[in-house]
Amino acid sequence: MMTMNILQKFDIWKQLTVAVIHKTFPLRAVDLALKETQKISQRKRELPSHIMVYYMIASSFFMTLNLKEILRCLLEGLKFLPFISGIKITGKSGISQARKRLGFEPLEHLYTNAVKPIACTGTKGAWYKKWRLVSLDGSTINVPDEKANKEYFGHPTTYIENRYIYPQLRFVCLAEGGTHVLFSARLGTYRESEVSLAGKIIQDLAPEMLCLTDRGLCNYSLWCQALAKGSDLLWRCRRDYIFPVEELLPDGSYLSTFCPLPRTKIKNHPMKVRIIEYKVTGIGDNETVYRLITSILDHKIAPASDLAALYHERWEIENCLDEFKTHLLSNRDCLRSKTPELVKQEFYALLLAHFAIRGIMHEAALSVDEDPDRLSFSHTLNIIKRKIMIFPLLSPSTY
Repeated sequence: MMTMNILQKFDIWKQLTVAVIHKTFPLRAVDLALKETQKISQRKRELPSHIMVYYMIASSFFMTLNLKEILRCLLEGLKFLPFISGIKITGKSGISQARKRLGFEPLEHLYTNAVKPIACTGTKGAWYKKWRLVSLDGSTINVPDEKANKEYFGHPTTYIENRYIYPQLRFVCLAEGGTHVLFSARLGTYRESEVSLAGKIIQDLAPEMLCLTDRGLCNYSLWCQALAKGSDLLWRCRRDYIFPVEELLPDGSYLSTFCPLPRTKIKNHPMKVRIIEYKVTGIGDNETVYRLITSILDHKIAPASDLAALYHERWEIENCLDEFKTHLLSNRDCLRSKTPELVKQEFYALLLAHFAIRGIMHEAALSVDEDPDRLSFSHTLNIIKRKIMIFPLLSPSTY
Protein backbone atom coordinates (compact mmCIF):
# COMPACT_ATOMS: atom_id res chain seq x y z
CA MET A 1 0.00 0.00 0.00
CA MET A 2 1.28 3.48 -0.88
CA THR A 3 0.76 4.78 2.69
CA MET A 4 3.13 2.25 4.22
CA ASN A 5 5.69 2.60 1.44
CA ILE A 6 5.90 6.37 1.95
CA LEU A 7 6.16 6.07 5.74
CA GLN A 8 8.87 3.43 5.58
CA LYS A 9 10.89 5.05 2.82
CA PHE A 10 11.37 8.29 4.68
CA ASP A 11 11.60 6.87 8.23
CA ILE A 12 8.49 8.76 9.29
CA TRP A 13 7.11 5.42 10.40
CA LYS A 14 9.49 5.62 13.38
CA GLN A 15 7.58 8.65 14.63
CA LEU A 16 4.49 6.49 14.79
CA THR A 17 6.20 4.32 17.38
CA VAL A 18 8.14 6.83 19.45
CA ALA A 19 6.52 10.23 19.41
CA VAL A 20 3.20 10.32 17.58
CA ILE A 21 1.58 12.03 20.57
CA HIS A 22 4.51 13.66 22.33
CA LYS A 23 5.91 15.11 19.10
CA THR A 24 2.60 16.87 18.50
CA PHE A 25 1.87 17.74 22.13
CA PRO A 26 5.17 18.21 24.00
CA LEU A 27 5.20 17.80 27.76
CA ARG A 28 5.68 21.55 28.22
CA ALA A 29 2.41 22.20 26.35
CA VAL A 30 0.60 19.62 28.47
CA ASP A 31 2.02 21.08 31.68
CA LEU A 32 0.96 24.57 30.59
CA ALA A 33 -2.58 23.33 29.89
CA LEU A 34 -2.71 21.73 33.33
CA LYS A 35 -1.36 24.87 34.99
CA GLU A 36 -3.75 27.21 33.16
CA THR A 37 -6.74 25.04 34.07
CA GLN A 38 -5.48 24.42 37.64
CA LYS A 39 -5.41 20.67 37.16
CA ILE A 40 -1.78 19.93 38.10
CA SER A 41 -1.58 17.04 40.54
CA GLN A 42 -1.01 18.43 44.03
CA ARG A 43 0.44 15.19 45.35
CA LYS A 44 1.85 11.99 43.89
CA ARG A 45 -0.97 9.81 42.65
CA GLU A 46 -1.10 6.47 40.88
CA LEU A 47 -2.12 8.30 37.71
CA PRO A 48 -0.85 11.92 37.71
CA SER A 49 -2.51 14.53 35.54
CA HIS A 50 0.06 14.73 32.72
CA ILE A 51 -0.03 10.96 32.28
CA MET A 52 -3.83 11.09 32.16
CA VAL A 53 -3.72 13.67 29.35
CA TYR A 54 -1.53 11.38 27.25
CA TYR A 55 -3.61 8.39 28.34
CA MET A 56 -6.85 9.98 27.11
CA ILE A 57 -5.29 10.83 23.74
CA ALA A 58 -3.88 7.30 23.45
CA SER A 59 -7.26 5.83 24.37
CA SER A 60 -8.66 7.43 21.20
CA PHE A 61 -6.52 4.99 19.19
CA PHE A 62 -8.03 1.99 20.97
CA MET A 63 -11.78 2.50 21.08
CA THR A 64 -12.45 -1.24 20.97
CA LEU A 65 -10.40 -1.97 24.11
CA ASN A 66 -11.53 -1.36 27.67
CA LEU A 67 -9.82 1.45 29.55
CA LYS A 68 -7.75 -0.82 31.82
CA GLU A 69 -6.34 -2.71 28.85
CA ILE A 70 -5.46 0.60 27.17
CA LEU A 71 -3.57 1.69 30.30
CA ARG A 72 -1.67 -1.59 30.28
CA CYS A 73 -0.73 -1.06 26.63
CA LEU A 74 0.36 2.52 27.24
CA LEU A 75 2.46 1.79 30.34
CA GLU A 76 4.09 -1.13 28.53
CA GLY A 77 5.35 1.36 25.99
CA LEU A 78 6.42 3.78 28.72
CA LYS A 79 8.10 1.28 31.08
CA PHE A 80 11.67 2.25 30.14
CA LEU A 81 11.20 5.84 31.32
CA PRO A 82 12.36 6.73 34.86
CA PHE A 83 9.24 8.61 35.97
CA ILE A 84 6.97 5.67 35.13
CA SER A 85 8.33 3.42 37.87
CA GLY A 86 5.78 4.47 40.49
CA ILE A 87 2.73 4.20 38.26
CA LYS A 88 0.61 1.08 38.61
CA ILE A 89 -1.97 -0.48 36.35
CA THR A 90 -4.92 0.50 38.47
CA GLY A 91 -8.44 -0.87 38.11
CA LYS A 92 -11.48 0.58 36.42
CA SER A 93 -12.41 2.59 39.52
CA GLY A 94 -8.94 4.16 39.76
CA ILE A 95 -9.00 5.16 36.09
CA SER A 96 -12.47 6.64 36.48
CA GLN A 97 -11.38 8.69 39.51
CA ALA A 98 -8.28 9.94 37.66
CA ARG A 99 -10.45 10.97 34.69
CA LYS A 100 -12.80 12.87 36.97
CA ARG A 101 -9.89 14.68 38.66
CA LEU A 102 -8.53 15.68 35.25
CA GLY A 103 -11.84 16.92 33.80
CA PHE A 104 -12.13 18.12 30.21
CA GLU A 105 -10.59 21.60 30.57
CA PRO A 106 -6.90 20.64 30.07
CA LEU A 107 -7.68 18.77 26.85
CA GLU A 108 -9.86 21.62 25.61
CA HIS A 109 -7.05 24.07 26.42
CA LEU A 110 -4.49 21.89 24.65
CA TYR A 111 -6.72 21.59 21.59
CA THR A 112 -7.45 25.32 21.44
CA ASN A 113 -3.79 26.32 21.74
CA ALA A 114 -1.96 23.54 19.92
CA VAL A 115 -4.19 22.57 17.00
CA LYS A 116 -3.74 24.98 14.08
CA PRO A 117 -3.76 24.81 10.26
CA ILE A 118 -0.53 23.11 9.15
CA ALA A 119 -0.52 23.40 5.34
CA CYS A 120 2.58 25.06 3.91
CA THR A 121 3.18 26.35 0.40
CA GLY A 122 4.14 22.87 -0.75
CA THR A 123 1.00 21.14 0.53
CA LYS A 124 -1.04 19.89 -2.39
CA GLY A 125 -4.80 20.37 -2.34
CA ALA A 126 -4.67 23.01 0.40
CA TRP A 127 -4.65 26.20 -1.68
CA TYR A 128 -6.45 28.09 -4.41
CA LYS A 129 -4.15 30.85 -5.61
CA LYS A 130 -3.47 33.01 -2.52
CA TRP A 131 -6.19 31.44 -0.38
CA ARG A 132 -5.94 28.65 2.18
CA LEU A 133 -9.00 26.44 1.65
CA VAL A 134 -11.10 25.69 4.74
CA SER A 135 -14.54 24.14 5.12
CA LEU A 136 -17.23 24.71 7.74
CA ASP A 137 -19.65 21.96 8.73
CA GLY A 138 -21.34 20.26 11.67
CA SER A 139 -22.37 16.82 12.81
CA THR A 140 -23.55 14.78 15.81
CA ILE A 141 -22.08 11.92 17.85
CA ASN A 142 -23.99 9.43 19.98
CA VAL A 143 -23.23 9.34 23.71
CA PRO A 144 -24.15 6.57 26.17
CA ASP A 145 -27.81 6.31 27.12
CA GLU A 146 -27.34 7.48 30.72
CA LYS A 147 -29.65 9.76 32.66
CA ALA A 148 -27.03 12.51 33.07
CA ASN A 149 -26.22 12.47 29.35
CA LYS A 150 -29.89 12.51 28.33
CA GLU A 151 -30.63 15.47 30.58
CA TYR A 152 -27.57 17.46 29.53
CA PHE A 153 -27.24 16.73 25.80
CA GLY A 154 -30.81 15.86 24.81
CA HIS A 155 -31.72 13.52 21.99
CA PRO A 156 -33.65 13.36 18.71
CA THR A 157 -37.37 12.77 18.93
CA THR A 158 -37.18 10.08 16.26
CA TYR A 159 -38.11 6.64 17.54
CA ILE A 160 -36.69 3.35 16.29
CA GLU A 161 -38.58 0.22 17.36
CA ASN A 162 -40.51 2.26 19.95
CA ARG A 163 -37.32 3.61 21.52
CA TYR A 164 -35.58 6.90 20.84
CA ILE A 165 -32.01 6.72 19.64
CA TYR A 166 -28.99 7.61 21.77
CA PRO A 167 -28.52 11.05 23.31
CA GLN A 168 -26.29 13.09 21.03
CA LEU A 169 -23.78 15.88 21.24
CA ARG A 170 -23.64 18.34 18.38
CA PHE A 171 -20.47 19.96 17.13
CA VAL A 172 -19.37 22.32 14.37
CA CYS A 173 -15.83 22.48 13.03
CA LEU A 174 -13.51 24.14 10.56
CA ALA A 175 -11.34 21.79 8.50
CA GLU A 176 -8.27 22.70 6.49
CA GLY A 177 -8.39 21.54 2.88
CA GLY A 178 -5.72 19.08 1.82
CA THR A 179 -4.50 18.22 5.33
CA HIS A 180 -7.97 17.41 6.79
CA VAL A 181 -6.95 19.07 10.06
CA LEU A 182 -9.97 19.95 12.22
CA PHE A 183 -8.36 23.12 13.53
CA SER A 184 -11.38 24.65 15.24
CA ALA A 185 -14.37 22.93 16.83
CA ARG A 186 -17.19 23.86 19.17
CA LEU A 187 -19.03 21.26 21.20
CA GLY A 188 -22.68 21.71 22.16
CA THR A 189 -25.82 19.85 23.04
CA TYR A 190 -28.25 18.33 20.58
CA ARG A 191 -30.66 21.20 21.37
CA GLU A 192 -28.21 23.78 20.00
CA SER A 193 -28.35 24.52 16.30
CA GLU A 194 -25.40 24.20 13.95
CA VAL A 195 -25.84 27.86 13.02
CA SER A 196 -25.51 28.92 16.66
CA LEU A 197 -22.38 26.81 17.17
CA ALA A 198 -20.91 28.01 13.87
CA GLY A 199 -21.16 31.58 15.09
CA LYS A 200 -18.76 30.66 17.90
CA ILE A 201 -15.97 29.34 15.64
CA ILE A 202 -16.23 31.90 12.83
CA GLN A 203 -13.77 33.93 14.91
CA ASP A 204 -11.04 31.44 13.95
CA LEU A 205 -11.17 32.38 10.28
CA ALA A 206 -8.27 34.51 9.04
CA PRO A 207 -7.69 36.90 6.10
CA GLU A 208 -5.80 34.40 3.93
CA MET A 209 -8.60 31.83 4.09
CA LEU A 210 -11.35 30.97 1.62
CA CYS A 211 -14.18 29.37 3.58
CA LEU A 212 -16.54 26.88 1.92
CA THR A 213 -19.81 25.68 3.39
CA ASP A 214 -23.12 24.15 2.39
CA ARG A 215 -26.52 25.85 2.33
CA GLY A 216 -27.50 24.65 5.81
CA LEU A 217 -25.06 27.14 7.35
CA CYS A 218 -25.58 29.93 4.84
CA ASN A 219 -27.31 32.88 6.45
CA TYR A 220 -26.84 36.63 6.49
CA SER A 221 -25.66 36.88 10.10
CA LEU A 222 -22.91 34.26 9.74
CA TRP A 223 -21.87 35.82 6.43
CA CYS A 224 -21.33 39.19 8.09
CA GLN A 225 -19.43 37.64 11.00
CA ALA A 226 -17.13 35.73 8.65
CA LEU A 227 -16.43 38.76 6.47
CA ALA A 228 -15.52 40.74 9.58
CA LYS A 229 -12.62 38.33 10.13
CA GLY A 230 -11.19 39.31 6.74
CA SER A 231 -11.62 35.91 5.10
CA ASP A 232 -13.22 35.32 1.72
CA LEU A 233 -16.27 33.10 1.38
CA LEU A 234 -17.73 30.65 -1.13
CA TRP A 235 -21.02 29.29 0.18
CA ARG A 236 -23.88 27.44 -1.39
CA CYS A 237 -26.99 29.47 -0.64
CA ARG A 238 -30.52 28.50 0.27
CA ARG A 239 -33.46 28.69 -2.11
CA ASP A 240 -35.38 31.20 -0.01
CA TYR A 241 -32.76 33.91 -0.58
CA ILE A 242 -33.49 36.10 -3.59
CA PHE A 243 -30.61 37.67 -5.50
CA PRO A 244 -31.62 40.10 -8.28
CA VAL A 245 -29.21 40.41 -11.18
CA GLU A 246 -27.54 43.80 -10.82
CA GLU A 247 -24.61 43.31 -13.20
CA LEU A 248 -23.98 40.35 -15.47
CA LEU A 249 -20.28 39.46 -15.70
CA PRO A 250 -18.42 37.99 -18.71
CA ASP A 251 -17.89 34.58 -17.04
CA GLY A 252 -21.65 34.08 -16.52
CA SER A 253 -21.72 35.06 -12.86
CA TYR A 254 -23.45 38.23 -11.71
CA LEU A 255 -23.26 40.80 -8.96
CA SER A 256 -26.11 41.16 -6.50
CA THR A 257 -26.93 42.22 -2.95
CA PHE A 258 -27.18 39.95 0.10
CA CYS A 259 -29.85 41.07 2.57
CA PRO A 260 -31.29 39.31 5.64
CA LEU A 261 -34.57 37.48 5.25
CA PRO A 262 -37.52 39.64 6.34
CA ARG A 263 -38.63 37.19 9.02
CA THR A 264 -35.28 37.38 10.82
CA LYS A 265 -35.83 41.04 11.80
CA ILE A 266 -32.11 41.74 11.41
CA LYS A 267 -31.25 45.35 10.69
CA ASN A 268 -30.69 45.64 6.95
CA HIS A 269 -27.07 46.32 5.94
CA PRO A 270 -26.91 45.08 2.33
CA MET A 271 -23.71 43.27 1.34
CA LYS A 272 -22.40 43.25 -2.23
CA VAL A 273 -21.90 39.65 -3.44
CA ARG A 274 -21.30 37.66 -6.59
CA ILE A 275 -23.58 34.78 -7.61
CA ILE A 276 -22.56 31.69 -9.58
CA GLU A 277 -25.25 29.32 -10.88
CA TYR A 278 -24.64 25.98 -12.60
CA LYS A 279 -26.03 22.46 -13.01
CA VAL A 280 -24.40 19.15 -12.17
CA THR A 281 -25.51 16.45 -14.61
CA GLY A 282 -24.83 12.76 -15.01
CA ILE A 283 -25.99 11.81 -11.51
CA GLY A 284 -28.79 9.36 -12.20
CA ASP A 285 -31.85 10.95 -13.76
CA ASN A 286 -31.58 14.16 -11.76
CA GLU A 287 -29.90 17.45 -12.46
CA THR A 288 -28.72 19.29 -9.37
CA VAL A 289 -28.79 23.08 -9.58
CA TYR A 290 -26.14 24.83 -7.51
CA ARG A 291 -26.23 28.50 -6.60
CA LEU A 292 -23.07 29.79 -4.97
CA ILE A 293 -22.52 33.10 -3.25
CA THR A 294 -19.01 34.51 -2.94
CA SER A 295 -17.31 37.55 -1.52
CA ILE A 296 -14.76 37.50 -4.38
CA LEU A 297 -16.33 40.07 -6.68
CA ASP A 298 -13.63 40.23 -9.36
CA HIS A 299 -14.29 37.51 -11.95
CA LYS A 300 -10.81 37.95 -13.38
CA ILE A 301 -9.17 36.92 -10.10
CA ALA A 302 -11.46 33.92 -9.57
CA PRO A 303 -13.48 32.88 -12.64
CA ALA A 304 -16.87 31.26 -12.13
CA SER A 305 -15.66 27.96 -13.63
CA ASP A 306 -12.84 27.80 -11.07
CA LEU A 307 -15.11 28.51 -8.13
CA ALA A 308 -17.77 26.05 -9.30
CA ALA A 309 -15.14 23.31 -9.44
CA LEU A 310 -13.55 24.47 -6.21
CA TYR A 311 -16.77 24.39 -4.23
CA HIS A 312 -16.89 20.62 -4.44
CA GLU A 313 -13.68 20.52 -2.39
CA ARG A 314 -16.06 21.26 0.47
CA TRP A 315 -16.89 17.58 0.52
CA GLU A 316 -13.42 16.91 1.93
CA ILE A 317 -14.79 17.88 5.33
CA GLU A 318 -17.20 14.96 5.04
CA ASN A 319 -14.13 12.71 4.77
CA CYS A 320 -12.66 14.43 7.84
CA LEU A 321 -15.81 13.75 9.82
CA ASP A 322 -15.80 10.15 8.62
CA GLU A 323 -12.22 9.74 9.89
CA PHE A 324 -13.21 11.26 13.20
CA LYS A 325 -16.55 9.49 13.73
CA THR A 326 -16.02 6.15 11.99
CA HIS A 327 -12.34 5.21 11.90
CA LEU A 328 -11.28 6.62 15.27
CA LEU A 329 -14.46 5.37 16.92
CA SER A 330 -13.92 1.98 15.23
CA ASN A 331 -17.58 1.90 14.18
CA ARG A 332 -18.78 2.08 17.78
CA ASP A 333 -22.39 3.18 18.24
CA CYS A 334 -21.39 5.83 20.76
CA LEU A 335 -18.63 7.24 22.96
CA ARG A 336 -17.64 5.47 26.19
CA SER A 337 -18.25 8.16 28.79
CA LYS A 338 -21.32 8.09 31.02
CA THR A 339 -21.30 11.70 32.28
CA PRO A 340 -21.31 15.02 30.37
CA GLU A 341 -17.95 16.07 31.87
CA LEU A 342 -16.23 12.91 30.69
CA VAL A 343 -18.02 13.00 27.31
CA LYS A 344 -16.41 16.40 26.73
CA GLN A 345 -13.05 15.03 27.85
CA GLU A 346 -13.33 12.13 25.42
CA PHE A 347 -14.45 14.41 22.57
CA TYR A 348 -11.39 16.67 22.88
CA ALA A 349 -9.10 13.65 23.23
CA LEU A 350 -10.45 12.36 19.89
CA LEU A 351 -9.77 15.73 18.26
CA LEU A 352 -6.20 15.72 19.59
CA ALA A 353 -5.62 12.16 18.37
CA HIS A 354 -6.98 13.03 14.91
CA PHE A 355 -4.62 16.02 14.71
CA ALA A 356 -1.62 13.89 15.70
CA ILE A 357 -2.39 11.36 12.97
CA ARG A 358 -3.01 14.03 10.33
CA GLY A 359 0.24 15.79 11.26
CA ILE A 360 2.26 12.65 10.61
CA MET A 361 0.42 12.05 7.33
CA HIS A 362 1.13 15.62 6.23
CA GLU A 363 4.86 15.18 6.88
CA ALA A 364 4.88 11.95 4.91
CA ALA A 365 3.06 13.54 1.98
CA LEU A 366 5.44 16.52 1.89
CA SER A 367 8.46 14.22 1.84
CA VAL A 368 7.39 12.79 -1.52
CA ASP A 369 5.53 15.82 -2.90
CA GLU A 370 2.22 13.97 -2.69
CA ASP A 371 -1.32 15.10 -1.87
CA PRO A 372 -2.15 14.04 1.73
CA ASP A 373 -5.48 12.79 0.37
CA ARG A 374 -3.59 9.96 -1.34
CA LEU A 375 -2.56 8.47 2.02
CA SER A 376 -4.92 6.19 3.93
CA PHE A 377 -6.06 7.48 7.32
CA SER A 378 -7.27 4.07 8.47
CA HIS A 379 -3.99 2.39 7.49
CA THR A 380 -1.95 5.02 9.34
CA LEU A 381 -4.17 4.56 12.39
CA ASN A 382 -3.63 0.80 12.29
CA ILE A 383 0.15 1.27 12.17
CA ILE A 384 0.00 3.53 15.22
CA LYS A 385 -2.14 1.05 17.13
CA ARG A 386 0.39 -1.71 16.46
CA LYS A 387 3.48 0.31 17.28
CA ILE A 388 2.42 2.47 20.22
CA MET A 389 2.39 -0.57 22.57
CA ILE A 390 5.95 -1.59 21.72
CA PHE A 391 8.05 1.54 21.99
CA PRO A 392 8.22 4.37 24.52
CA LEU A 393 5.76 7.17 23.82
CA LEU A 394 7.87 9.96 25.34
CA SER A 395 11.54 10.74 25.04
CA PRO A 396 13.32 10.66 28.45
CA SER A 397 15.39 13.71 27.47
CA THR A 398 12.28 15.87 27.13
CA TYR A 399 10.81 15.23 30.57
